[in-house]
Amino acid sequence: MFDETYWEERYSSHEHVWSGRPNAQLVAEVSGMSPGTALDVGCGEGADAVWLAERGWKVTAVDFSKTALERGAANDATKSVRWVQGDVNDWEAGQFDLVSSQFTHPPAEVRQSLFGKLADMVAPGGTLLIVAHHPADLETTARRPQMPELFFTAEEVVELLGEDWEIVAAEARPRSGEDSEGRVITLHDTVLRARRRT
Repeated sequence: MFDETYWEERYSSHEHVWSGRPNAQLVAEVSGMSPGTALDVGCGEGADAVWLAERGWKVTAVDFSKTALERGAANDATKSVRWVQGDVNDWEAGQFDLVSSQFTHPPAEVRQSLFGKLADMVAPGGTLLIVAHHPADLETTARRPQMPELFFTAEEVVELLGEDWEIVAAEARPRSGEDSEGRVITLHDTVLRARRRT
C-alpha cells in the first residue's frame, strides 16, 4: 500500500506535507553525539537530513518520492546531503555511524527484514535510532490510520536485535500534540536507540 506510487502521489499533490522542522526525538537523541556518517531512511522532505548536515554529519537521505527529495535538496544550504531515490530494502550502501528511521511504519510481515537490514547498516560503535507512533495512540483522538498492524513498541524492535547491541533507550515517550479538532492531547512515540558494540 505505502509504496513508491503512494508516496509520490502524496507529495506531488501537496505543496508541503511536513512542517519543515526536524523530528523532536531525533534532535533529543542525536544532539550530544559527535558527527560522522548518517543514513536517513524514509527522509521525506528532508528536514532531518538537513538538520544533521548543518551539524557536521555526512548524510545520505533515502526516500521513495522524487518530489520529496527535490524539496529536501532545495532546502539543503550545505549542499552536502546525498539524496537517493529508491527502496532501502533493495539498496546496498555500506555502514554508517548513525542509521535513523523516523516514523516509518512497515507492516508486521516485513518489519523484521527491514529493521534487520537497517541494523546491518550500522557500523561497530554506531547508533540505530528508530522512532514511530506508539500503538497507544490508536486509543486517542489523534489522526492515525486505524491499521494496528503498522504500529509497534520499542520492545518489539529490541527483540529483533542480536546480542551485539547495547540498548540506550527503549520506551513509549510522551509528548503533547493536537488531534483533528485542535484539542491538545498526550501522544506517545516509540523510541528505540541502540548502540552496536565494537
